Amino acid sequence: MRHVYRCPVRWADLDLLGHVNNVVYVDYLQEARVDFMRALLPPRAADMTEGVVVVRHEVGYRAPMGFRFRPVEVECWVTEVRAATFTLGYEVFHEDEGERTVYVRATTVLTPYVFADERPRRLTADEKTALGRYLEPEDTPRSRTRTARLEREDAFRWPLHVRFSDVDAYRHVNNVKYFEYLQESRIRLMADVTRGHDGVGRPSIVVAQTDVDYLAPILQREEPYDVWSQIARVGTRSMTIESEIADGDRPLALGRVTVVFFDMETQRSAEPPADLHALLLTRVNAPS
Repeated sequence: MRHVYRCPVRWADLDLLGHVNNVVYVDYLQEARVDFMRALLPPRAADMTEGVVVVRHEVGYRAPMGFRFRPVEVECWVTEVRAATFTLGYEVFHEDEGERTVYVRATTVLTPYVFADERPRRLTADEKTALGRYLEPEDTPRSRTRTARLEREDAFRWPLHVRFSDVDAYRHVNNVKYFEYLQESRIRLMADVTRGHDGVGRPSIVVAQTDVDYLAPILQREEPYDVWSQIARVGTRSMTIESEIADGDRPLALGRVTVVFFDMETQRSAEPPADLHALLLTRVNAPS
């Protein structure tokens, strides 16, 4: 059984390409997840609706979405229930005359959390029973590999200043904001790669996949955190960037983003200019 949430789309959700920005889809997932927890879990599981944190996101972007006045639909279901975590699956789509256009497929690993003690807890029997009503196990269980920590001497550093509005009701930086931090660091990394190379082309890119592991909460403070990023792979039409959000030597989150070079005229993937491709290859620092 699946829960369907109809999420309104805002004009401000669009990026410079006229597509819904990759970060905004994660906001749609969050809205669907909250609606699912509140509407479908019985009162005996109420503690979980008010105290759940994200452990990992895996977000795959399938097709660009432009602005529509009608809401986008988000299906939400349970793919796995374990002792202290459960995993939700999502599909973000529009249906027109029986044909479904899927924009995003994603999973989120979550854990119940005791905020008074700042620690996760195990699922209760009632919570497992409630979640089990919406369980659709994956045919092939995923092999989730956490992104390795970066060799910082070879990585690009962006100082992250947390805004007051980044913090949620739990006084932690909201999980969606991590995607925004990775995006900001990625844009600045690309600017650093091309700095001093005025003749190098700057093609558009779109995000194909983002995986984030949440290791520890980020709190609002005056001092900046660090976002370290490096290019891990460059292909003929795509590249992968790995990042680490840190407080000094302490990692707070790890991210891996695959982006695709994009031709605005054809609205398809494209090879980057040869000079840019060669320049990107000089900055590759493949993980060991």
